[in-house]
This record gives sequence, structure tokens and C-alpha cells, in this order.
Amino acid sequence: MGERVTGPASYFPSIEKAYGQPIEHWKAIIREHLDRKHMEIVSVLKSEHGLGHGHANALVAHELAEQRKASEA
Repeated sequence: MGERVTGPASYFPSIEKAYGQPIEHWKAIIREHLDRKHMEIVSVLKSEHGLGHGHANALVAHELAEQRKASEA
């Protein structure tokens, strides 16, 4: 059996199903707004793209964590 996905990534299958776009689509939008704070990016996803709060928050949290890891490497 595969490892169980936890944390923000556990939302990814339902996000793709609900909004019909791959996760990379949403992450690219988030990367366009890295000059903003976490909740400001969440607001963009909600208001401009129709995502629910939980899905938007999970995507932003995951991408910002990846950005932090990349900057530390």
C-alpha cells in the first residue's frame, strides 16, 4: 500500500475534481502573487477563481512551504 498523504496535499484530489484544473494550475497563480501575504493570496483564489476557503488555504500553505524549502536549499 502507498503512503497516506497528510496535510494540505491531502486536499489535492478533491481540489482537482471540484475545480477541473490540475494543482499546478493553482500553484502557478499563487506564484504570481508571492509578494502578498498568505491570507491575501487565499482571498485572490476565492474572489477571482471561486475556490472555497479550505481549498484555497491548503494550496497557499503548500506552495509557500515549498517556496521556503527552496529558498533554504
